[in-house]
Amino acid sequence: MWLPLRPGSVDEVNQQSQTSETSANPIVDWSLAAATGAYLVRGGPTVPKAEAERTVVELRELTVGAERHVRDLTGLGSDLPLRPAEVVDRPGWVRAAAAGLDELTSRALRDTSRGPFGPLLAGGAGVQTGVVLAFLGARVLGQYDPFGGPDKEGQLVLVAPNVVAAQQAMNVSARDFRMWVCLHECTHRLQFTSVSWLRDYFADEVSRLVGGLAESDGLGELLGRLPETLKEARRTRGEGSLGLAELVQSPQQRAVFDRLLALSTLLEGHADYVMDAVGPQVVPSVATIRERFTERRKGGGLLDRILRSLLGIDAKIRQYAQGSAFTRHVIDTVGMEGFNAVWTSPNTLPSRAEIRDPRAWVRRMHG
Repeated sequence: MWLPLRPGSVDEVNQQSQTSETSANPIVDWSLAAATGAYLVRGGPTVPKAEAERTVVELRELTVGAERHVRDLTGLGSDLPLRPAEVVDRPGWVRAAAAGLDELTSRALRDTSRGPFGPLLAGGAGVQTGVVLAFLGARVLGQYDPFGGPDKEGQLVLVAPNVVAAQQAMNVSARDFRMWVCLHECTHRLQFTSVSWLRDYFADEVSRLVGGLAESDGLGELLGRLPETLKEARRTRGEGSLGLAELVQSPQQRAVFDRLLALSTLLEGHADYVMDAVGPQVVPSVATIRERFTERRKGGGLLDRILRSLLGIDAKIRQYAQGSAFTRHVIDTVGMEGFNAVWTSPNTLPSRAEIRDPRAWVRRMHG
């Protein structure tokens, strides 16, 4: 059994998902998505209650120490308060994720009318989204949601049963692995809390993307364009399998998608770099953990691999590698201070092409 540290905190997240301010006609019924996902998600490994409680306490404590190490390495957020994470079970993560997505998407769709069948369509989308959240809820180790939490100002969440399950499957040090995960997630928190413009920039770009999709000419036309778009994408991108979301976009939507993908790749790669670069003095078995975790990312049965492909998880794994390689090259070339120029403004973020060619970003920013 897995319990949050503070009694009732998961219920508070659930209540938040049901009472958040959304548009009058949302595309997704997020309350139904949260309820569906929480009902369908598996419970996780069975451990004694005392061990589960110790794990929750340790994860909360480790996030404070982990963020200190991230600040020392990156130079970000030295004047910010240090806060522990919220530690939840799998249903708790589903509810938290639904609440954060509700807040984010409602910004783009406040004035969108769905017609008389809107509630029915939103309900169907809510059930489908809940199924996806249930699948992800059994795998996500943690996340920083810039729009989560009771005040919608950001929340760091760690999923205790998933951290334990991954650690047991890889047979690595429990404390080392938990610290390693905390380093990654605390890096994400610092990215958004120390870079004052990043949260609003991200929300604005998502609004442009989601708003454009909501105003599209219909699924039938999008699907009709799919074969031609797929052929063009493979010819011009040369990056193998692409997610459906990217294939069905107009040129304007693709431009927004490219910016979001470049940003996401940077954020994930930067966090991946940091969790390893902090070094063996903090995580003594970091090399072993990285090797086994990278191999674990490739695993899964046939159904699991199909779902991962459809949901874009395999593409996300490529993001880690690309973003980490970009971060490593830039830091090796111009140092951490030179790398931190990426956080100056939206104009200093690397483009999708620069992520693949970090030398181009270095030339643009440092001459």
